[in-house]
Amino acid sequence: MSPEILQNRCFDDILIGDTASIRHTLTLQDVQLFAAVSGEISPTHLDSELDKQLGPGDLSAHSMWLGAQVSGLLGNQLPGPGTVYAGQDLEFHAPVTIGEQITLSITVREKHAETRLVTFDCRCVNARGETVMTGTARVIAPKVRITMERPDAAQVSIQSHDNLENFVGRCRQLPPVAVAVVHPCDESSLGAALEATREGLIEAILVGPLARIRMLAEQRGFDLTGIRLEDVPHSHAAAFRAVELVRLGQAAALMKGSLHTDELMTEVVSRETGLRTERRITHAFLMDVPTYHKPLIVTDAAINISPDLDTKRDICQNAIDLAHVLGIARPKVAIICAIETINSRMACTTDAASLCKMADRGQIAGAILDGPLALDNAISKEAARIKKIDSQVAGDPDILVVPDLAAGNILAKQLTFMSHADGAGIVLGARVPIILTSRADNKRTKLASCAIACLMASVPMVDGLTKSGG
Repeated sequence: MSPEILQNRCFDDILIGDTASIRHTLTLQDVQLFAAVSGEISPTHLDSELDKQLGPGDLSAHSMWLGAQVSGLLGNQLPGPGTVYAGQDLEFHAPVTIGEQITLSITVREKHAETRLVTFDCRCVNARGETVMTGTARVIAPKVRITMERPDAAQVSIQSHDNLENFVGRCRQLPPVAVAVVHPCDESSLGAALEATREGLIEAILVGPLARIRMLAEQRGFDLTGIRLEDVPHSHAAAFRAVELVRLGQAAALMKGSLHTDELMTEVVSRETGLRTERRITHAFLMDVPTYHKPLIVTDAAINISPDLDTKRDICQNAIDLAHVLGIARPKVAIICAIETINSRMACTTDAASLCKMADRGQIAGAILDGPLALDNAISKEAARIKKIDSQVAGDPDILVVPDLAAGNILAKQLTFMSHADGAGIVLGARVPIILTSRADNKRTKLASCAIACLMASVPMVDGLTKSGG
């Protein structure tokens, strides 16, 4: 693509009545970016629910976003590069809402030769022809002709996490799910369970030392009114009782509190009293990565340390079933290795080839698999093209299956802390979903973890397996 060429108009070349205009459709990212740069975070621009309470009901642009568009028009078109903005006087007559198209025009009204000052009339109308802004702008026009390629501005990304919020929104349409919260004896786990209850996602059953939970609630100002409490002496007993509540049909999901994951999972996998199914229990992160175009499942990053081929088969199928619950009819699964070719000395590559053949033969159902794929050509169509990889999955996966826990954990944390992703953690393959949250998780991530478990609990199960993949 050829670069855009900018060419200015010097003071002597500008005539009274000269005009320039731009047309633009306002997007949510326009509003978010202006808010980030200006620091103006009024709910009328960013919070649709609060905005409805205030009256308008539709998110709109900041008024001075229009002023910024005037500045861009002056600096890029008329007079163009070299223009110095001297002042403006604008009046705003109506809001510009998300999705609305505007046409902004400027017209030369006055010129002052001694100062090279040029005054412009400014006007903005919407697609209905209504005037939304009028005013004047004053600039010092350039005296030297400039022709230049449009420079690249700094790359800016809006860290939007709409994917996880969409799942929370879907969950709010369902009845709350009874969730046994195991040993919620720190602020993070107790607060998350109570927040999800207030949001109507779950009905929390707090399982742990009653006196300790009540003391923590009092210290942190948490309200336990209407919350069911199961008094047990310690974390081991809490894990046992929470699993028992599931077996008794009193809870449809588990949520990890302030105990180690191994302690909870020991009770979950118990052959006599646990929640095992024919599947291996596995873990998945549902990642909302601002720089990726859709939700991304990363598995297994927390349960199976060095999975063999049979375990990887269950890791794949559990993640595929999760994708089905989330509304992805035929997910694309990338089996990740360090390279994209099969090498007999790298077991992950031969495992990847075997998993793809298992999918061909119906041993893994409901998805499109490809592998081995290196991470670059798994997530980038361009990287796949350069390496001449012809694949339906490359550049567009819904699921990344990693070779082992270390790789998965590193990948998930890199996405979280370096790419500003949110990751909702869930344990799959047991009779009920198990919510794993971290003290480092933000409110959005914790609610999303609960929402995913609730969505899974709402799907008909056969011995703990979804009908789609069982």
